[in-house]
Amino acid sequence: MEQYEPDRLTPAQAAAMRRSLRDGRAAMTRRSLLRASAGGALAAGGIGALAGCGIPAAGKTQGGTSAEDHSAQDKKVNFSNWTEYIDVDDSGKHHPTLETFRKRTGITVDYTEDINDNNEFFGKIKPQLAAGQDTGRDLIVLTDWLAARLIRLGWVQKLDPSNLPHAYANLSPQFRNPDWDPGRAYSYPWQGISTVIAYNKKALDGIEVKSVSDLLDNPRLKGRVGFLSEMRDSIGMTLLDMGKDPAHFTDDDYDAAIARLQKAVDKGQIRRFTGNDYTSDLTKGDLAACVAWAGDVVQLKSDSPDVDFVIPDSGYMTSTDNLCVPNKARHKTNAERLIDFYYEPEQAAALAAYINYVTPVDGVKPYLTKIDKDAANNPLIVPDKAMQARSHAFRSLSQKEETAYEEKFAKLTGA
Repeated sequence: MEQYEPDRLTPAQAAAMRRSLRDGRAAMTRRSLLRASAGGALAAGGIGALAGCGIPAAGKTQGGTSAEDHSAQDKKVNFSNWTEYIDVDDSGKHHPTLETFRKRTGITVDYTEDINDNNEFFGKIKPQLAAGQDTGRDLIVLTDWLAARLIRLGWVQKLDPSNLPHAYANLSPQFRNPDWDPGRAYSYPWQGISTVIAYNKKALDGIEVKSVSDLLDNPRLKGRVGFLSEMRDSIGMTLLDMGKDPAHFTDDDYDAAIARLQKAVDKGQIRRFTGNDYTSDLTKGDLAACVAWAGDVVQLKSDSPDVDFVIPDSGYMTSTDNLCVPNKARHKTNAERLIDFYYEPEQAAALAAYINYVTPVDGVKPYLTKIDKDAANNPLIVPDKAMQARSHAFRSLSQKEETAYEEKFAKLTGA
């Protein structure tokens, strides 16, 4: 089991967190592109919380342990999720899928939107987890790299397959075996997040963009190209373009990708590294093309006829936000039943129709067609097998690698 190191953040890690809160996926809600979240207000407190007080090493706790399961007598689940990352009815007060779950099972879901950033949330729950205490949550949603960290630390529970028949049967093959949780023993994806190339057809004015090389090397695009401020997305797409596998790269491969991007920065090819704020630049045509998140592109395409996307022949990056049951959760069985509920294709379709991220559930398309035919036929929401085969994940990193890589990326982006 990995030992938890309560050291202060390195300057590069602190910069990465500020970048995520200011510009990254944490800076915008999961549904609305153009409304700022409260994430920025958490930056100072979140960094302070992470940097602070000595927490006992994970080795001094009972990792991967549960409290007495009160599921049978206490019909509830405490579920923490990101902002606007679930279906909502027209009143904005109720979540139809959670209501369906309650009516069917008698289990009430206490649903809280209290995750604005992975690092900030980790700072919120780590004191209890490190001390072997209940966090007050039965189910949490963590981006893959943080889910991997909690699994290594022994701070989430192994799931019971007997409570997850739909999840086991319907999980899409592309998400079944991440290197940080082979076979999904400790986690199941809530949604997938794909990284693609987006472009403004009017701004391109006939210029062909099919690859990262086109973004980096075509002089006609000088100063009109954007890359993402999230390291795994920009480096991952660059590695793929260089013929390297983001799941099995070396330090030298990483340095070569940094050098390639640095060359483009030095010659003014890359306008800037951005978070979700690239959306306005792309719509206006200030950016002709950029590395982008598919969830944004779905919304932009519906609002602007000039915006479209391409999947490079080299492939594209996919990450996941994942459902995990933290140590000492009091309603583990109920949490597993809720996970399994969302792996019923009908419920997954209702969720996908609202939030427009990549569904991790096979068999969704017929159900989604009844709700939203365009969404059902959108490969950014329901990837076909050919598109799934071109999906790649960034490998998990050690703490040493994380620090070194973020320092190099921060120097590249000027963070």
